[in-house]
Amino acid sequence: MTLFLLPLPRFPRSSYLQKDRITYLFKHLRPSDLYATYWRIQESQKLQLEFWSTICSCLTIWLEHRKYSKTQILSLTKTHPVGQPCAQPTKAAANKGNLEKMNRQVSEWCFSMPKVELHAHLNGSVRDSTLLELARVLGEKGIIGFSDVENVIMKSDRTLHEVFKLFDLIHILTTDHSTVTRITKEVIEDFASENVVYLELRTTPKRNDSIGMSKRSYMEAVMEGLRAVSSVDVDYAPTGFKTNTFNGTTRKKIYVRFLLSIDRRDSTEAAMETVKLALEMRDLGVIGIDLSGNPIVGNWTTFLPALKFAREQGLYITLHCGEVPNQEEIKAMLDFLPQRIGHACCFEEENWRKLKSLKTPVEICLTSNIRTETISSLDVHHFVNLYKAKHPLILCTDDSGVFSTSLSREYSLASSAFGLGKTEMFQLAENAIDYIFADDGVKDDLRAIFEVAAKKLDL
Repeated sequence: MTLFLLPLPRFPRSSYLQKDRITYLFKHLRPSDLYATYWRIQESQKLQLEFWSTICSCLTIWLEHRKYSKTQILSLTKTHPVGQPCAQPTKAAANKGNLEKMNRQVSEWCFSMPKVELHAHLNGSVRDSTLLELARVLGEKGIIGFSDVENVIMKSDRTLHEVFKLFDLIHILTTDHSTVTRITKEVIEDFASENVVYLELRTTPKRNDSIGMSKRSYMEAVMEGLRAVSSVDVDYAPTGFKTNTFNGTTRKKIYVRFLLSIDRRDSTEAAMETVKLALEMRDLGVIGIDLSGNPIVGNWTTFLPALKFAREQGLYITLHCGEVPNQEEIKAMLDFLPQRIGHACCFEEENWRKLKSLKTPVEICLTSNIRTETISSLDVHHFVNLYKAKHPLILCTDDSGVFSTSLSREYSLASSAFGLGKTEMFQLAENAIDYIFADDGVKDDLRAIFEVAAKKLDL
């Protein structure tokens, strides 16, 4: 039997991720067979996309298991594309085209399925085009040096330093009511355009006395932006409040709820002010509180009184937790029993076990974790550990504008990096419904949306 006549391995459809599949590879593939099989996988026209994405991940891990370094793996795949003999450049080109086609098909499929977004910062999700336009205006006014930020805005692969530079620019821009309104409108429309059917948008109410901006007027500007959305129907109020932007048609619809963020730079009094504002705006779709900001600033005990008060008043709570390796704070946050936490990147074993025993849902932001260098690479990302343990988790964007990503892209990334197939990706998106902060009526509506989508997508 020649190498290129190897039968393609078959795996049970019910198996997930790499464990069972890697075991199969160890038993059935010889080193000399590896890239030949890899080549055949690309050439097969009948191969399902979920198998393709899984096998690519498995073969890379298999190589690492055989003591190949990452540099050697990269060299092999560049020099001999997927096992293709160097003497046949036309097939190598075809293989590359097939791979690009498959990647494009996975991306399109991720875009087409309904999705739930639970960790999205309003100001970090601003469009590059909007940033560029607003920055140019500030540059003409002499407020900023436009040339200093133009290249950063135009880049899609920003360094960590450039990411922080962009956040600084956004902070300057979002102290104006009309800008806040515009950004809110565009962010909601952008999420709706990629088939996000439920969105929890979090934002830190800002105060700027020099222009008469209070925390409340900031949030009123946010609500004005929501009501200005015209490309899609928006449900943003709890059941019983008739304040939604429906026009009586059967257009696309997105559910939007808001979380008010307490900044870690805040005092206890400022944190309490944010909670009280959330309570005042509950009938406008504000359903919870988030704790975020620079993770090395502030002390957990400073915010605890406000968070306790929020919980007593029936507000939901999610915490940015474990962005830095502060194990004492991580433990205290878990002991507080929030409804969800975000990131969970720097847990040591004891807190990891505690998280799993509590089954606290985790908002996972893959691109953000890599770009901020909180996680060194997807190879060691804790997504796999949590997913294999069937721990509650949700794929999210964090700051889609700043990190040049989208929720569809996060699912596509998970598919290619961790071997998730169509069924697993769809189920992951649908499971997120269980962890939203909206009422049961909204959950039922969302499940119905996913049920219809499953039939359309032949799942």
